[in-house]
Amino acid sequence: MGYTDDLVSALEEVVAPSADDVDRNGTFPRAAMQRFGEVGILGLASATDIGGGGEGLRAAADVVNQVARHCSSTAMVLMMHYSGTAALEAHGAAEVRREIASGRHLTTLAFSETGSRSHFWAPMSTAVPDDDGIRLDARKSWVTAAGEADSYVWSSRPVDAEGPMTLWLVPSHAGGLTVSGPFDGLGLRGNASRPVTAEGVNVASGAILGEDGAGLDIGLSVILPWFLVMNAAASVGLMEAVTNEAASHLANTRLEHLDQSLAQQPALRAELARMRLETDKAASLLNDTIQAIETGREDATLRVLEIKAATADTAVHVADQAMKVCGGAAFRKELGVERRLRDALAARVMAPTTDALLDFVGRVLTGLPLMEGAG
Repeated sequence: MGYTDDLVSALEEVVAPSADDVDRNGTFPRAAMQRFGEVGILGLASATDIGGGGEGLRAAADVVNQVARHCSSTAMVLMMHYSGTAALEAHGAAEVRREIASGRHLTTLAFSETGSRSHFWAPMSTAVPDDDGIRLDARKSWVTAAGEADSYVWSSRPVDAEGPMTLWLVPSHAGGLTVSGPFDGLGLRGNASRPVTAEGVNVASGAILGEDGAGLDIGLSVILPWFLVMNAAASVGLMEAVTNEAASHLANTRLEHLDQSLAQQPALRAELARMRLETDKAASLLNDTIQAIETGREDATLRVLEIKAATADTAVHVADQAMKVCGGAAFRKELGVERRLRDALAARVMAPTTDALLDFVGRVLTGLPLMEGAG
């Protein structure tokens, strides 16, 4: 693909060298985002007629996968940008789409709220008409790249229509927005996932994305497939990295009293092999999910709902196996394995959580409505 060389150079020159600092100090990866903007990675999923890369979900997932092998925080920021871009490509104004295509605009999602927590389909925030357009009030609980992104794809209750949700494009510099911080989390420490409060934020009525009340439909049909697939791609990228790191540790660490490497110990080799098998199975399921979407397969919805839950749990398991395989050395930060485990844990509680997705899958399998009472 055309972006490969530019991506590789960005990973080698910017993302990989800064990964430890991003994790250790909770540093937002601004340099990586700037480089991604300069070489067309931020505009990868934008249409070609506005200057973008014209790539689809497969390419975006590939980029996120490769970035996650070096820095999961950076992959998370990029994943949320692509998810927001998907919504804006479908319903956004040409001006912001061109800004994203040019690499000068970073966007993100602002869905999860204090009142409804990970139930993103049930926003408590409000949107009401006022003299200047629409007034937004909200307490968003987790917004990736909060205070760093240029805009938020924002959910609220509808203004007048039926339905659970309406979407808006909200500039991050809008008056009345307050970002709490800094983020000091267990994993994904550099993704600046912080609460954002809106008090009397005014946006033009034209900031609406789609129709009033149609936000959940847009979320499920446009945003969620991108979000879930890229989340899975990040988990698979993390598994690839930690499996390779464990293999390198076994090959290069010796038991001097036996004059053998750790790789010569059958039990450790077997554990490493299990890690490789789990990683390959997860990668295969991810590829199958993307194929199902691309070909309109009958089971595409089921695959989309399965993929994040499957890969999130597998990533935690594989990273935990790496801790076991590498022994005491894995507890030292310089090896990087403990960072992989901390980062892997985040996907399970990121909305929609693993428990919510398992419920969705069960509903599909038994013919129940996906979100009973959401409308």
